[in-house]
Amino acid sequence: MTRRPRCPDWCAGGHRCGLGEHRSDPISITIPGAGTAVLTRVRAADGTDHADIRLSAALPADEPAARLRLAALLTHLRTLIGPPRAARRAA
Repeated sequence: MTRRPRCPDWCAGGHRCGLGEHRSDPISITIPGAGTAVLTRVRAADGTDHADIRLSAALPADEPAARLRLAALLTHLRTLIGPPRAARRAA
């Protein structure tokens, strides 16, 4: 019989916890007229943790301004994520 590993305190359990993966309840923030971000903490089957982020951002109607906004988003996301890191080995 295979034992199922215990869930971390932050794991939402239920249908969100499967295939060796643990997921928290999502946390969302909405800025009216600007967009919404949804963040979920995830522990993968190999023991590594990451944040699963879904972002919906309003774009200006003006095409050049929309492209500038997209470029700014990519720049800020790259800064937030940071440089590549060595993969952590599961214990």
